Amino acid sequence: MGLDIYASNAPDEVSLTPEQAQAFEEADIRLCGGVLSGSGGSFRGKVYVHVIVRITGINLCQDWIPPETVRRMYRDLAASDPQQVAEESSVYDMAPEEIIGLRNFFRVCSEHGLGLIGWW
Repeated sequence: MGLDIYASNAPDEVSLTPEQAQAFEEADIRLCGGVLSGSGGSFRGKVYVHVIVRITGINLCQDWIPPETVRRMYRDLAASDPQQVAEESSVYDMAPEEIIGLRNFFRVCSEHGLGLIGWW
């Protein structure tokens, strides 16, 4: 089973304004994608769930993560050392650039008041 994560304004459907979609595009975030995720404010959560839990204490395996929680997750990611996190990654091999990509993804979400939808 996979897990895709989508940034969204609402918990019941994936929705981004054109400005929000543009912010993700400009951030040039390069994260692993799934069949339907991996661009425009989404990524393959299955690949990053363990590292996100380790850094933030929050599990991505939820239907909805509200904006206030996403902001807290961003602060935790911003405070982490990408090199150290990548070296300690035990489930999937991860490069420091991916940790920076996650940080940027969560930064854009935080700046735009977005929550996260988990889809299986």
